[in-house]
Amino acid sequence: MSSEWPTVVIDQVCELIVDCVNKTAPIVEQPTPYRMVRTTNIRNGRIDLSSCRFVDKLTYEKWTRRASLEHGDVLLTREAPIGEVGLVDKPHGLFLGQRVMQYRANPAMLLPRFLLYAFLSPALQEQFRSHEGSGSVVSHIRVGDCFKFKMKLPPLTTQTEISALLGALDDCIALLRETNATLEAIAQAIFKSWFVDFDPVHAKAEGRLPEGMDEATATLFPDGFEESELGLIPRGWAWVPYGNLLTDTIGGDWGSEVPDEKNNTKVAIIRGTDIPDLQSGAESRVPIRFTTQRKLLSREVKHGDIILEISGGSKDQPTGRSLYLSDQMLEQFDCPVEPASFCRLLRPQSENVGVLLAQHLTYIYSQGKTWEYQNQSTGISNFQTKHFLENELVALPPAELLSEFAATLTAMIKRSHMTQMRSLAQLRDTLLPRLISGKLRLPECQNGIEETTA
Repeated sequence: MSSEWPTVVIDQVCELIVDCVNKTAPIVEQPTPYRMVRTTNIRNGRIDLSSCRFVDKLTYEKWTRRASLEHGDVLLTREAPIGEVGLVDKPHGLFLGQRVMQYRANPAMLLPRFLLYAFLSPALQEQFRSHEGSGSVVSHIRVGDCFKFKMKLPPLTTQTEISALLGALDDCIALLRETNATLEAIAQAIFKSWFVDFDPVHAKAEGRLPEGMDEATATLFPDGFEESELGLIPRGWAWVPYGNLLTDTIGGDWGSEVPDEKNNTKVAIIRGTDIPDLQSGAESRVPIRFTTQRKLLSREVKHGDIILEISGGSKDQPTGRSLYLSDQMLEQFDCPVEPASFCRLLRPQSENVGVLLAQHLTYIYSQGKTWEYQNQSTGISNFQTKHFLENELVALPPAELLSEFAATLTAMIKRSHMTQMRSLAQLRDTLLPRLISGKLRLPECQNGIEETTA
């Protein structure tokens, strides 16, 4: 029982706690085996290395003299944002960027994965917030306070059982996340083949059946190209400005944190920072706010709409992230949905056109083309929406081919948006604080897990 578990201070159960003091490590443009883990790489209990900065070998060796990373180390962000946690799995070539704390559990007392889940629990998250101080620019947790956090410490056997159970849920979530990423990659590969490289047209021009395509679909493609004012285009297709394929482009909203006489309608507000999680089907932190009925009338997101990020970004990340909204995705919210004030709602002419436009946006963002549509204002990158809508060209096929493309991709979109991932994440988040605190015994939660993962 929880009353039998002692409360310990974190530095009593860790054999190493280190604050990264790196502020000047030079980065290099070309990929190397050595990468810096920053606060932006740590989120929702995971460490995402896809956007790490690279350094050379000498820099890596210099900054790991104090404490190199080892398998099982737990990382905690103490500034911008506070309280994000991750577990080190493959430490080779990694070192910490600034504002990240490194915790190494004492194996005689504490399991690394149990420490991870303890840090993710509401009890520890509340401690992180309670130690929050004010900095010159942003709030932060002081280094000295990072040694003072308190946690319940069950026996190692109990830690093992709790970690295994929560870990099994996380493994299921990770597998579904990989499935969604695969579906997204397949959708992008089809889009690129059909609408960027025009592979089926080239194949038919050479007298070949397009690779991996049935004959009925192949007949929808022409067997050659024609000249246009904007260059070669498959016969019967057209280059169309992106904005010409929309019926509306509507600015976002922010509303108020609590209801008042004016803002009395509950809404979920999707920000640019929410787009990656929603796109992958992961649990998101979309804020719930309150707006007016008049604003909601014109801004409520509907099936087939696209949300475009138009402000934010950084020197490493351009603006222009986008999200295609389906009924399956909208069903996760118990209230209407709007884009945030730093986003814009794009409403396509039809559902089929929307699928094409969404894939087009995803593709040009992945290729870095959205850099061409932004300017810098007071340190913030802004997307030049009007310029984009007038000048970004979309290859538009005849209606029958567009319908075939949309039908093919819609099946993938529905599959990713209907994933169990959110249900599993909600179950994990419900069980985690009760298991970590000892308020819930392990046998009591087995049935719920079996029902959710069945």
